[in-house]
Amino acid sequence: MHIGIFAGDVTGPTALARLVDEAVVSEAEGFHSFWLPWISAHDPMIALSLAGQRTSRIELGTAVMRTYPRHPADMAPAAVTAAVATGGRFVLGIGPSHKPLIEGAFGYSFAAPLRHTEEYLTVLTGLLAGETVHFSGTDHTSHHRLTHPDPPTATVPVVVAALGPKMLALAGRMTAGTFTWMTGPVTIGEHTVPQINAAAQAAGRPQPRVIVGAAVLVTDDVDAGRARAAEVFARYGALPSYRAMLDREGWAGPADAALVGDEATVAAALARFRDAGATDFAAVEFDEDPHARSRTRALLVAEAR
Repeated sequence: MHIGIFAGDVTGPTALARLVDEAVVSEAEGFHSFWLPWISAHDPMIALSLAGQRTSRIELGTAVMRTYPRHPADMAPAAVTAAVATGGRFVLGIGPSHKPLIEGAFGYSFAAPLRHTEEYLTVLTGLLAGETVHFSGTDHTSHHRLTHPDPPTATVPVVVAALGPKMLALAGRMTAGTFTWMTGPVTIGEHTVPQINAAAQAAGRPQPRVIVGAAVLVTDDVDAGRARAAEVFARYGALPSYRAMLDREGWAGPADAALVGDEATVAAALARFRDAGATDFAAVEFDEDPHARSRTRALLVAEAR
């Protein structure tokens, strides 16, 4: 199982420089990948493109780009540009996001996210593969082909934020894998991996990646660490798709999804994900205490190597 860093939503006057610096440090420390979300700060594809200019090995990916506000025929050339800028190390993670944001903030209907995502992938993956895409769906239409003057040497890999069985089946059938959040090792082993692998096999595709995103904190004060996790990640417990994953694992809330404890405890928790079939782990370091962050990073570096 490859170990990577899942950076947070950095803001402030030096946020962009800090994001790029963090990718550079993550590569130097031996991490396999560096992931950026799209919440409220800088556009992650632009930030990762800049990081690609200062790194040479580390994989750089989005986790994840929201699909509703951006047409797939517009997303595709942006992804190709990021792939070129990173020397072919870019992974495009996408997802439909959640109803409160898509309907409340953007004004799009979230009535059929599965159909929306399937149509989106039909256009996006076709364009990334160099095809002329003629498609007329309910949510998306495309009569288009990419003509990029500086194309990457390989097709940009796409992963989908897939949690439920239908979305996992779609991810296995059409993409390189999935990126999960608020999902535990029992669910990964008994639900995520079997569902997505079966779909990929039926479609004649390679075994997909299962990239697990989770919060990590190495500390001797487990109660305080979980209290901090409950505070930082509280909003995820109210979103239905994440709530379903927490319930499936038997967890009361987002704090239970965090890997919290001493070095041996956290290493054992990482091993459970590896044994469940996760191909990658993307760690969110969420405690601001310098000593705690140092211990957490040291454990992750050791696991990455």
